[in-house]
Amino acid sequence: MTRLIVWRHGNTDWNGSSRVQGQTDVGLNDLGRQQAAGAAPLLAALRPDAIVASDLSRARHTADALAALTGLPVHLDARLRERYFGRWQGMLLTDVAQRFPAEYAAWRAGDPDPGCELESLDDLGKRVGAALQEAADAVPGGTIVVATHGGASRQGCGQLLGWAPEVLRAVGPLQNCHWTELRHDARGWQLRAHNVGLIDQGATPPPL
Repeated sequence: MTRLIVWRHGNTDWNGSSRVQGQTDVGLNDLGRQQAAGAAPLLAALRPDAIVASDLSRARHTADALAALTGLPVHLDARLRERYFGRWQGMLLTDVAQRFPAEYAAWRAGDPDPGCELESLDDLGKRVGAALQEAADAVPGGTIVVATHGGASRQGCGQLLGWAPEVLRAVGPLQNCHWTELRHDARGWQLRAHNVGLIDQGATPPPL
């Protein structure tokens, strides 16, 4: 059995202000660093065999907290980056709604390709899913912790599970520094747990 722990990064100032991060390289704030330090012992107790992370600093530095406890290196994979949010990156969501009302409404309604140069959900799922599968294949039978992003984690896990978009949309977003657990055996990939983590860290849910 292979176990895959897909871990969302800690809090950033842009999370707190509802500013669209996407692939902008925004670092952890003090709360985010505290969240990573608090979650790391829980994940270390799972005895991971490998740590992989998005190369964006908020995910990479989240992974560093676990690496400091386990002594494992952090392998970086740019495919684990968050969804590319095109013309919205760096904008407050309130400003997005005002400047791009039709595209914003389509995005809120679950349109997988709403325009404004946003990466489609299909492309995001395939990109992140391939990275997750490769990380799992590198350590068959092991436990792999992957530090990534909210939207990326949902679509990547959905790709591995083979879930239809309408099913995946019903899955709640990961809070900061919480994780999803998948396991793989002869039956394929299965969801074992979702949104696991400490409950008192001030985590924020928007997967941006």
